[in-house]
Amino acid sequence: MRTGLSSLLAAALGATLLGGCAPDHDGAGGTGGSGVTTLTVGVFGAFGYQEAGLYDAYTRLHPNVVIRQTSIARNENYHPQLLTHLGAGSGLADIQAVEVGNIAEITATQAGKLTDLGRAPGVDRSAFLPWKWAQGTARNGKTVALGTDIGPQGVCYRKDLFAKAGLPTDREAVGALWAGDWRAYLEAGTRYQEGAPEGTAFVDSASGVLAAINGSGAERFYDAKGEVVYKTNPAVKDAWNLAAAFAEGGLTARLQQFTPAWDQGFAEGAFATVSCPAWMLGHIQDKTGPAGKGKWDVAAAPRPGNWGGSFLVVPSAGKHTAEAARLAAWLTAPAQQAVLFEKRGSFPSASAAYRLPVVAGATHPYFGGAPIGAIFARAAQGVPVAAVGPKDLVIQQNLADVGMLQVDQRGRSAQEGWDAAVKAIDNAL
Repeated sequence: MRTGLSSLLAAALGATLLGGCAPDHDGAGGTGGSGVTTLTVGVFGAFGYQEAGLYDAYTRLHPNVVIRQTSIARNENYHPQLLTHLGAGSGLADIQAVEVGNIAEITATQAGKLTDLGRAPGVDRSAFLPWKWAQGTARNGKTVALGTDIGPQGVCYRKDLFAKAGLPTDREAVGALWAGDWRAYLEAGTRYQEGAPEGTAFVDSASGVLAAINGSGAERFYDAKGEVVYKTNPAVKDAWNLAAAFAEGGLTARLQQFTPAWDQGFAEGAFATVSCPAWMLGHIQDKTGPAGKGKWDVAAAPRPGNWGGSFLVVPSAGKHTAEAARLAAWLTAPAQQAVLFEKRGSFPSASAAYRLPVVAGATHPYFGGAPIGAIFARAAQGVPVAAVGPKDLVIQQNLADVGMLQVDQRGRSAQEGWDAAVKAIDNAL
């Protein structure tokens, strides 16, 4: 998830944002007399294509193409500009990135201004996860966005803290503690706290639990008709009450995710588990440091879910839509997604990549040699197709940072936190 996490991912993956990857041979951002076509790519954060060498690989295959990338560090600054440029039909790159939290808004309101990438040469719908393909498809059936990475979820846990609390440490046994049921995760937390090492909690935050549970649901904030249903959806309210039970039961370290205090919690071993999409591994390693190697491991989450990911779109107003569509298709093809995973840790949304050795055989030495390729591939293939609405991100952020944070840090009741979140969401919508 790059929204709000672009700087996190840069740190987690040890990345540095770079500028364009090649000079503009024709000097005009187009096709000059030399027959060279310059394609522009607009992204947010450390997207990884340039850093992984994929642009260079493509231009070696296509010597008549030059690729220039521009990057805005944070998606909350990038996305409003993208909407403005789409509205004006100018100022756009040939290819633009879109974060998953914004994809429903793009498909619902901007599909008419985007190229149908489902028909682009080299695109194979069957190579993608069905739920990821659906997220990039508009109501009229036009697929305007091709999936890049995703965030299939596991649970990362501290083996040393589990052992001290009298819980199993083998990843298969740990996953069995809560297999199929988020309530069993709560029960495991209660067991942990009974024998927990002093000063530690079972989980980092109630908001993280809430995000994980909602990420595994088939219907969340919107229904299939595009109507906002989070207030009346029993699954959302059940997720809310269950996450609040972690706070009310004293099972959380009462931290707010993606803050310096949260990072310090990793370094100090303040909590034993964290809801863990694939991109979280690099962040844990970075914040826990060499002392944490071998102490962390990864188990399957109670239910498969997804947290994060992005897409590529090709604006119809571009000068080189056909060439841009071919580049977008190539960048999101299974082979290139596997390279991005190998070099950058971005988990593929193209399920065909899961058969490739670099993904299927992937292990992580920091996490005790955990077979992360197999763990996250199983999770990705089990994620339900869920409706994503235009303001999904607004709803999610207010539930977490306005409502659940009050329950976790200020001791408000679950109902008080819910009421505060609903008020904030109503104002935002």
